[in-house]
Amino acid sequence: MSAMIEMKNVTKEFKVLNRREGLKGSLKDLFSRDYKIVRAVDDISMHIEQGEMVGYLGPNGAGKSTTIKMMTGVLEPTSGEILVGGNVPYQNRTKNAQEIGVVFGQRSQLWWALPLIESFRILKDIYQIPNEKYENMLALYRSLVDIDPLLHKPIRQMSLGQRTLSDILAAFLHDPKIVFLDEPTIGLDVSMKSKIRTLIHALNQEKKTTVILTTHDMGDVDALCQRIVIIDKGKMLYDNDMAHLKSFFGSYRTLKIRTDGAMKQQAQTIQQEFSAFSVTADEERISILVDEDQSKVIDVLAQIQKTYAIRDMQLEEISTENVIQKIYEEGVQ
Repeated sequence: MSAMIEMKNVTKEFKVLNRREGLKGSLKDLFSRDYKIVRAVDDISMHIEQGEMVGYLGPNGAGKSTTIKMMTGVLEPTSGEILVGGNVPYQNRTKNAQEIGVVFGQRSQLWWALPLIESFRILKDIYQIPNEKYENMLALYRSLVDIDPLLHKPIRQMSLGQRTLSDILAAFLHDPKIVFLDEPTIGLDVSMKSKIRTLIHALNQEKKTTVILTTHDMGDVDALCQRIVIIDKGKMLYDNDMAHLKSFFGSYRTLKIRTDGAMKQQAQTIQQEFSAFSVTADEERISILVDEDQSKVIDVLAQIQKTYAIRDMQLEEISTENVIQKIYEEGVQ
């Protein structure tokens, strides 16, 4: 089976002006040829099959958005090859646009003053969706979420969660091969996040749509992604499934304790004593990320008990968020 997305040794470089300070510097910059080359994406290769849901992760400035823009045909790579649904996206932008759907954060593709159903009808005409296919998609949407109260509501009167839900429905309306979701749940409450994750998962399963998800919300990753790709400074750090990812940090446990006194002050003291481990605190508990290859949890607990009266404790496997954070900081050995 041919890949839905194929990237081979893709690199993207930008020329950036070395700017001078002050008004005189700004005037000189108008005629300057003093440029530096910034490599936003550095020799990335990926192979993504139809129906996969892939989390594309990395810290801010890692090169995620640049990669997505190359996949959608907005940018042309400096070197390397990209095929999306069999098309070279930057050479066949119109054809590529017909076969993909996009949701970029809080930038709506819907018409602000129009009811949702009117936006759907405009998209139906833009993408030349046959009547039967259009009605079938609306029927599928009704089976997944309660959209009828939204259909005749102008976008400008919707809450952020309702707009995001509507944007996701709009992105899938023409039954694209691939949908790119950039921070789809940013700023939403817990209930709406859950609804949107359920909707994305159901559409992926029902339509076998390939989904590329960029997010900083590890709840999205846990709920939706079977596979994750991590990049930093333009280079790929990791490409594999979630279980394989956690195996790298199988010796890590999070020890959560509740003590008498001010948790945050005590956490600072504990951090000084156990400098090799990450110690955080909120109003309820102190959390210590322990690498049992260095120290056993029971030994850490015994050491803390010498100074503090421990009222309660919990032991948890390392969270996805902590795994990702450690990869950002340390890479995959």
